[in-house]
Amino acid sequence: MDDVLATIDVQRRRFTVDEYYRMASAGILTEKDRVELIEGEIMLMAPIGSRHSVCVSALLERLIPAVRGRATLRPQLPLFVSSTSEPEPDIVLVSPSPKYWAGHPRPEDVLLVVEVAETSYRYDHHVKLPLYARAGIADVWIVDLVRAVVEVQRDPGPDGYRSAQRLERGATVSPAAFPDVRITVDEILPPTS
Repeated sequence: MDDVLATIDVQRRRFTVDEYYRMASAGILTEKDRVELIEGEIMLMAPIGSRHSVCVSALLERLIPAVRGRATLRPQLPLFVSSTSEPEPDIVLVSPSPKYWAGHPRPEDVLLVVEVAETSYRYDHHVKLPLYARAGIADVWIVDLVRAVVEVQRDPGPDGYRSAQRLERGATVSPAAFPDVRITVDEILPPTS
């Protein structure tokens, strides 16, 4: 079958964010559909497991009081990256602004993106991370629950991030925009047996 597909010229129909929202308005996509639009394709998102949920909650508990009045936290909400991409990161930290009443934050508003990965690591690392880099998002963390590390990606460019760190238990991580906010990696990872 792969040999047949390799010789057939197949075109994919990609969608814009506007078309994506029209599908929701028409009832083709519903609130029950866990999807996001990535480079024109509607992608199914992995179910949120308990470890994932606890990690997001732990991050929110630490970040909300630390950035109150300086930034807005948006958990698992859309981020307009381009006319064909609107991912829903686990956490987006954005500059405070009333303009979000009129539209989702854009890359220039973003101070930090956090993706929590348990079953979605390859997707987050190989699909979403390059998307964020091309959009110029300066600070992205991938909390890898399987390997028990936090990957910190900074200094974006068209070919990806030029600075990457893997922080293990015992280390501390801070948003680039708020170096005074210090979170230990252990606080956001599952406890060791």
